[in-house]
Amino acid sequence: MSAGFARGRRLRSTPALRRLTAQTRLSPADLVLPVFVKQDIAEPVPISSMPGVVQHTLDSLRKAAHEAAEAGISGLMLFGIPSEKDPVGSQADAADGIVNVALQQLRADLGDELVLMADLCLCEYTDHGHCGIVTPARGGVRGQGGGLVVDNDPTLDRYAAVAIAQAQAGAHLVAPSGMMDGQVAAIRAGLDSAAFTEVPILAYAAKYASGFYGPFREAAEGAPQFGDRSTYQMDPPNVDEALREVAQDLAEGADAVMVKPALPYLDIVARVADSVDVPVSAYQVSGEYAMVEAAAANGWVDRQRAVLETLTAIRRAGAGTVLTYWAVEAARWLR
Repeated sequence: MSAGFARGRRLRSTPALRRLTAQTRLSPADLVLPVFVKQDIAEPVPISSMPGVVQHTLDSLRKAAHEAAEAGISGLMLFGIPSEKDPVGSQADAADGIVNVALQQLRADLGDELVLMADLCLCEYTDHGHCGIVTPARGGVRGQGGGLVVDNDPTLDRYAAVAIAQAQAGAHLVAPSGMMDGQVAAIRAGLDSAAFTEVPILAYAAKYASGFYGPFREAAEGAPQFGDRSTYQMDPPNVDEALREVAQDLAEGADAVMVKPALPYLDIVARVADSVDVPVSAYQVSGEYAMVEAAAANGWVDRQRAVLETLTAIRRAGAGTVLTYWAVEAARWLR
């Protein structure tokens, strides 16, 4: 073999060399923890399909938030489960709604130590489980579940009201996830009209109608009671559509964008990251979490190695921030 033969292994021979030459870095600050808080429960409720994840009480959420801050992650994404639901999701913007009370308490406890992100949608709050106002189909539109449709434009008014309530409660950032057309513009206008001009919007800009959301529906108790969400969430085969959705949200005033899910859509994460000059997040969703946990429980994969490898892959694809249910545990490993 000639002396000049290329040897890629030279830079892989020790852990220190591998760290020195790593092209992708993963740190606690890259991670955000999604959390669920449920009204009127006395103890945290385990989520059977997501081992290690719970529906929090207000007190257990405050404890978890302090642990997250100590671990060095950047933020929390809050989802709420109210004790009462109705057709318009009234508890989403009620002053005593569970997420708004949680935001108030966490902001008082932590100040600006963590970024408090509020998921902005109605599916957890409506009795029908859809992400917007449901009305009878009209104008030739074919509905679901007895001719019902999720009505885009009336839903925008509800989103604006929820955004204002979340900002008043102390959210540092609101994150609309309903995939209604025009949602970012409506929310930006609502926030600005209420003097919350400094509250940024992280838009779930490319949110796909995915089969990986199953465990989340147990966690958030927000499964649709009829039909599905394929008329407003994105169709999995489509790439160019994702770029159009991202461009539209940015034109309407989004400050950052998200791709959801993460691992099955790494190509979308990469395309979006290459096309924009704003922060890009990716959400490692409940089904992704459950798959690794199930495989690890059966001894089929090394759990820690698999978790860190998936997070690194999402960062490598171009996501600056990863929402993951492993955020605190992974941060502790990394530190």
